[in-house]
Amino acid sequence: MRPARAADERPDDHLDDLDDHADNDLGDHPDTDLGGHPDADLGDHPDTDLDEPAEHARFAAYTAELEHSTPAEEPALVRRILTDPDRTMAESAVTRHLDRRAAAIHATPDYTEWARSMAAATAGHAFLADRLREWTLLRDVCLNHPWDPEALTRSSSDWLQLRLAEAPATPVPALTLLADQGRTKRIRHLARTSLRLRRGGSRPCRL
Repeated sequence: MRPARAADERPDDHLDDLDDHADNDLGDHPDTDLGGHPDADLGDHPDTDLDEPAEHARFAAYTAELEHSTPAEEPALVRRILTDPDRTMAESAVTRHLDRRAAAIHATPDYTEWARSMAAATAGHAFLADRLREWTLLRDVCLNHPWDPEALTRSSSDWLQLRLAEAPATPVPALTLLADQGRTKRIRHLARTSLRLRRGGSRPCRL
């Protein structure tokens, strides 16, 4: 049985680790982090257990199912995945899916109904609710819809601020705000750099 998740453990903390195992053989993938695998040098360890950890296999299966799901299938599939006993892994798979889908459709009219359906499907999962809220704020910023500056500076995560700060196409008001009030030195630096690189008027954010 997996130990209980620590209070400050976030699903996206595990995405890189799970992604390394989702589709790739350890011996062939140059970016795989082998630090957690003391027997990663398979040539020197003939008795190494080659079985993939069960949660990694389920993560790969879930992300593949989500990627190929239709809009009609998507909400029920998300609900089913979130019943997995490994809550962190399940939320990581759904987070990855939300990020992929939102990046693809956030600037389109389809986003509003999709976000509403995902909010219902992920009810009871605070991290996923926050992620959807931040995608909606990002959409409002990028499309020059009305948005609350305090929501960006006081209640948004490093993830959202970094995503906006590193994109020169982010509208100037948001970049200016982040250059001055970003949560970290890195965010403030990226926002200032994006402001210097920016040319012309507002354009759609490219994510």
